[in-house]
Amino acid sequence: MNRTKEKEKMPISKKIKENEELLKDRLGIGVTFDIGVRKLSLLKKEVQIYYLNGHCETLFIMEIMKELMDMDHGHRAPSNVKEIIHNHLTHPQVEVTKNLKDAIDKLVSGLIIILVEGEDEAFIVDVRSYPGRQPEEPDTEKVVRGSRDGFVENIIMNTSLIRRRIRDERLRNEMIQVGERSKTDICISYLEDVADPGLVKLIKKEINSIVIDGIPMTDKTIEEFLVKQGFNPFPLVRYTERPDVASQHIMEGHVVIIVDTSPSIMIAPTTFFHHVQHAEEYRQTPVIGAMLRWVRFGGMLASVVLLPLWLLYVLEPDLLPKVIDYIGPNKKANVPIYIQIMLAEFGIYLLRLASIHTPNSLAISMGLIAAVLIGQIAIDVGLFVPEVILYVAMAAIGTFVTPSFELSSANILMRLVLLTLVMIFKLPGLVIGLTVFILYLASLKNINTPYLWPFLPFNGKAFFQVMVRVAVPLSKVRPSIVHPQNRKKQPIR
Repeated sequence: MNRTKEKEKMPISKKIKENEELLKDRLGIGVTFDIGVRKLSLLKKEVQIYYLNGHCETLFIMEIMKELMDMDHGHRAPSNVKEIIHNHLTHPQVEVTKNLKDAIDKLVSGLIIILVEGEDEAFIVDVRSYPGRQPEEPDTEKVVRGSRDGFVENIIMNTSLIRRRIRDERLRNEMIQVGERSKTDICISYLEDVADPGLVKLIKKEINSIVIDGIPMTDKTIEEFLVKQGFNPFPLVRYTERPDVASQHIMEGHVVIIVDTSPSIMIAPTTFFHHVQHAEEYRQTPVIGAMLRWVRFGGMLASVVLLPLWLLYVLEPDLLPKVIDYIGPNKKANVPIYIQIMLAEFGIYLLRLASIHTPNSLAISMGLIAAVLIGQIAIDVGLFVPEVILYVAMAAIGTFVTPSFELSSANILMRLVLLTLVMIFKLPGLVIGLTVFILYLASLKNINTPYLWPFLPFNGKAFFQVMVRVAVPLSKVRPSIVHPQNRKKQPIR
């Protein structure tokens, strides 16, 4: 509230020296090197141009200054200086404000502000040119066939990548600023005639209600405010770095949240089954896509239940069917199997973290050290039995094939919980653990959306499309879970 009142009490003075002193005090001009001012005398009036080094395109500023200097020789009547300067600002995006606080916010965002002596308004010109990289294929969502561009840290470029794929006049990109100090730009993208107005209103309300100094962690901070994550380990929004995936969800009725300086965008609302899909399934024929999906489902299921089930058979060999009674360690272990599994799980997770921080040139060496030196020697000295390494590795592979990194991490936690329950309670522990696991997921709601839809509550057609990759011509309606205004994907023309 105090910040709002302060903002209302900062009108631009007609005395340019007062404005100059106020800007010098608030922006630290002369102390901080990256904020500068250029003073000109135009039409017998002092004109000040304030800019931010590193975020402004210097050539644009030079072109504007050149045009203003040329103008000074062509006009001799200073009665309408403001209108003349306005008409000679050679840039398509020019705003006018009477609030100095607004001008300061724009300046630190990379725009330039122009003050004219005797005028109580300032010109704001968008000449931003943020440093960043070019769009390239994201590492975590690669496909064999398909586009190779991906989102970057520039919010303007990200919205452009979506606009390139959805050339619809009803696509809306609404900008909101969050953070008293960071003033981070957040864009909410949706189709006006498809997305549920209540959903759009709810998301905008939640984002506008965020009160925080800054969000340097960008999208993850917004997620925690938006979905009230708490101690829930399962992802409630879907992240993607692929413009085609984001565009597809927008056309289905979802809302996309783009945060400046983050290459990942959030899709809301999402269910559990949104996190198990991958773009590669839609880049292949429906049959091959369905096969890939089922293989992925099998790997994900193995990542959760394979190790607890094997541990149960080791602890209770009488439960083993005769056809697979060879399962289990062939020799007596020096270390309890449960401890071996936990040590191996800890080692695998350490390697996963190490791979993130290891330069590419050393990644192969790290893999050789893990496989040959650590794994083999640990077996030779009797710390691990070979079967433990085998099943831990199979569970790890299932973790890696999970498309969502957030979901794979949650599955690891669930696997460890099930292993502990099996160790303590054996068969009842596994049954109770899986039951509680499913009931917990069924109780989750994500922005008023049931997390296990279309399984619970059950929707036959939607569940069939989750299990089987349906050909696009046969998928004629949008998912009902997002309450789209227009249900038909293929409208009759």
